[in-house]
Amino acid sequence: MTTEATVETPHRNRKTVQGVVVSNKMNKTVVVEVTRHQKHAQYKKYVRTSKRYQAHDETEQCRVGDLVTIVETRPISKNKRWRLRSVDRQAVG
Repeated sequence: MTTEATVETPHRNRKTVQGVVVSNKMNKTVVVEVTRHQKHAQYKKYVRTSKRYQAHDETEQCRVGDLVTIVETRPISKNKRWRLRSVDRQAVG
């Protein structure tokens, strides 16, 4: 048996999104709001839509206002399907 079979390969097809932390009141969980611009089908105007995701923050390093990157992962709890990858920009203050 070769050792290459036991080495874990990285997951390449996982979604990553960037958003702002809006709540960190739960233990090891942050709520991240992701905003995106979508073109309206009829009026051709760009409409801003936002969605909130609960993400797993193992070290509890995020604060409200931080710009973070989250990555899709296996279900961790009832609502958590995302995991914190990195803190891109710290909140001021």
